[in-house]
Amino acid sequence: MTKRIKNINRTILSDKYFTLSQVKFNYQLKDGNWVENKWEVLERGNAAAALLYNTKKQTVILVKQFRLPAYMNGVEDGFLLEVPAGILEDDDSSAEEAMKREVLEETGYEVPKLKKVYSAFATPGSSTERFSCFVAEYSDGMKVHNGGGLETENEDIELVEMPFAKATELMANGKILDAKTIMLLQYAQINRLL
Repeated sequence: MTKRIKNINRTILSDKYFTLSQVKFNYQLKDGNWVENKWEVLERGNAAAALLYNTKKQTVILVKQFRLPAYMNGVEDGFLLEVPAGILEDDDSSAEEAMKREVLEETGYEVPKLKKVYSAFATPGSSTERFSCFVAEYSDGMKVHNGGGLETENEDIELVEMPFAKATELMANGKILDAKTIMLLQYAQINRLL
């Protein structure tokens, strides 16, 4: 831990689904002076996301679902195209295990192998959430059910298989707005996965 932070005082403001805390602390500026700061921090836990791609068909699998915060911030219908993703549960032994579960729940594909390509903070100025991001090849033979998410979680997820060229066009035209999806599509472009 850095020696430039001291006197950390955390007050929980809400702990319904995620924990929202107010954190007061002293921070040492680069000139050596100490200042008092107060931030609100959303403690979401960590998450995982994966881009599924098929080299033979030159396709990717995305999911489409309603996102209330996106709707509240100007997305007319509130639906976003995203890579499958999910929050790591307390009983997950690894991000890869969590991602395989989420891929199966959301897409219906049982992928045997995921490759971790990076880990990144989603919004480090306000949230503790860090994403572990993966890529995985899929084939039609890996489909074991229809996907769509869990009814017990009121998930209403539409599976979208599309040409990789179409996905990158949507990204370039601002039709894909989810950061982790953009980063994984760009990873696939840069590394010529398709």
